[in-house]
Amino acid sequence: MTAVLIDLKAKSPLYVGLLFGGQSGEHDVSITSARAIASALNQNSRYKLQPFYIQRDGTWRSPDVSQQVLDSSKALQDAELLTNAAFFLPTEVQQVDLWFPVLHGPNGEDGTVQGLLQLMHKPYVGNGVLASSVGMDKIAMKAIFANAGLPQVKYVALNRWQWQQDELAWSEHIEATLGYPCFVKPSNLGSSVGISKVRDRQQLKEAIASATSYDPRIIIEQGVTAREIECAVLGNEQPQASAIGEITFTSDFYDYETKYTAGKADLIIPSQLPDNVTQAVQSMAVKAFQTVAGSGLARVDFFYVEATGTVLINEINTFPGFTSLSMYPKLWEYSGIPFTELCDRLVDLALEKYY
Repeated sequence: MTAVLIDLKAKSPLYVGLLFGGQSGEHDVSITSARAIASALNQNSRYKLQPFYIQRDGTWRSPDVSQQVLDSSKALQDAELLTNAAFFLPTEVQQVDLWFPVLHGPNGEDGTVQGLLQLMHKPYVGNGVLASSVGMDKIAMKAIFANAGLPQVKYVALNRWQWQQDELAWSEHIEATLGYPCFVKPSNLGSSVGISKVRDRQQLKEAIASATSYDPRIIIEQGVTAREIECAVLGNEQPQASAIGEITFTSDFYDYETKYTAGKADLIIPSQLPDNVTQAVQSMAVKAFQTVAGSGLARVDFFYVEATGTVLINEINTFPGFTSLSMYPKLWEYSGIPFTELCDRLVDLALEKYY
């Protein structure tokens, strides 16, 4: 197996399958991330890029059509690209040496695509099936973090059927356990899609109706007054933590629009934190990564309750954004790894993991 690794690492060019788009609500964000990564990979003669665009209906497109999407100043509508939505894998898939999935959210970041790539018996960038699925499902993630002793905000997990059976009992339980304000979230969505901040019982009812329209399993978290802190992790069996970043914003909370609209949020790198807090965040980020069996990359988000000096883990993102506004590449750039080198390292980590 070692000889195969040396041969593949020495291969020139290495055919890299850039997989982007997807069926989640973060489809357009994925395209933007893929453009940035494609630009970085194309600067290195080591790689021969083979882009594969997944339409919103799940259809995979060939590299020539996929390149049109990358080159377009705006996302092409699926109707412009294909009239027959039958699923197929383009023949160029057979040329790929290594996959670079640039997918955010369900049907991409949740282990489904990772399972498909694993069945292809080719190395791929990023987390495997277990870490991806756990990282996407907030209920499973919180249970695993709790078992690992990682401190979190108080939360209540339930499903749509439970809520419908006794709204009153659940409302009283949530109010007694968490109080207001609290946040209602679908268990399996990313980028703050479907999340609501609620301050009373009527808003709670409306928020649960909204969240369960995205996912029958939901989670309600206690609201805390805290700074939002983020740490990037890079590596496989010996992961490293980056400098710490902080998100500041003027909106009520860090929702989808705030995340992806220029000027609505500011990234502060490095965050001005006491040394012991910085070290605690970095240590917890690595522990969270290892707890879910992470590989390649992740961004781990925290709440820092300044009044008490408490650090609480919020979530792990197993394929964080790679757009011009994204924290993950910016944290590593500040930590001494520029964007192009970061992409190279992710490729090397994929080869290391596979072999």
